[in-house]
Amino acid sequence: MTKKMPFGSGLPARLWNTPYLLVTLVALAWAGNALVGRAARDLVPPFTLAFVRWAGALTLLAPFAWPHLKRDAAALRAKAGIVIVLGLLGVATFNALLYTGLHYTTATNGVLIQAAIPPLIVAFAFLLFSETVGWRQLAAVAISASGVVIIVCQGSVDVLLKLRFNHGDGLILIAVLAWAIYTVLLRLRPAVNPLSFMACVFAIGVAAMGPASHFELTHGHRIIWSIASLGAFAYVSVVPSLLAYLFYTRAVDLVGPARASQAINLMPVFGAVLAVILLHEPLAAYDLIGGVLIVAGVIGFAVVPAKAPADKSSKIGLD
Repeated sequence: MTKKMPFGSGLPARLWNTPYLLVTLVALAWAGNALVGRAARDLVPPFTLAFVRWAGALTLLAPFAWPHLKRDAAALRAKAGIVIVLGLLGVATFNALLYTGLHYTTATNGVLIQAAIPPLIVAFAFLLFSETVGWRQLAAVAISASGVVIIVCQGSVDVLLKLRFNHGDGLILIAVLAWAIYTVLLRLRPAVNPLSFMACVFAIGVAAMGPASHFELTHGHRIIWSIASLGAFAYVSVVPSLLAYLFYTRAVDLVGPARASQAINLMPVFGAVLAVILLHEPLAAYDLIGGVLIVAGVIGFAVVPAKAPADKSSKIGLD
């Protein structure tokens, strides 16, 4: 599938062709998103936060995407089914359930559950496209996941045993499943400019979250307007949405869903770094150990040659 570059040359073009740098920036952006989502839980209802996120991102993207949308309209219509499915899974469902889950569970549990994304992507890639990985890649996934567990549980078995899960964790788990399927199905998206594709899936997110947000705001929930809530709106519209989705889609195009998803496990590493920088928290030994394991797993997965997947796209039936 041919992808058209939105950049010309120079530094933006080099970044656009460096997949592991792209997904590293995605992990950094989403680490901030988890912190903001948790911090804003008493300021903004979850569906409203998701609606503002995608409405803001679409508004910023529209002037740049419009010329490409006009050229790509026929290709987008031809694959309207998969575009709608991707928008509902990766934009509407994932983010609405993530923000809702963070209202009822801890950021620690949220990060731990999201560590399931890479192995789930490996599983769905096999189920839908017969894409297999070798034992060395599976070992790399396990090493990276163990690093996440060490950081989240602060290097203590006692902390791990005392973790408690509730319905908020269940919502995040469903969100994680939706994201894994979204990532695997990205290979079926139409061969259009990335800005055209993003504008379409963002619009689907706005359409899905609009009624949900209206229901929240007319049934007792409200936005507490402040510098903090406005800052949350600005951050979620630009960094984890507009920039991160563009980078993630490109990385999946370049190296495939399984490899691109491994960098998601860098989120707790960046979370620890952000805590040091923003909250002046000390960097503990378990942060360093877990970080080394995560990076080792990501690198290990990246350097193992990938097996060629069988083409089962015609069996998905979403065109």
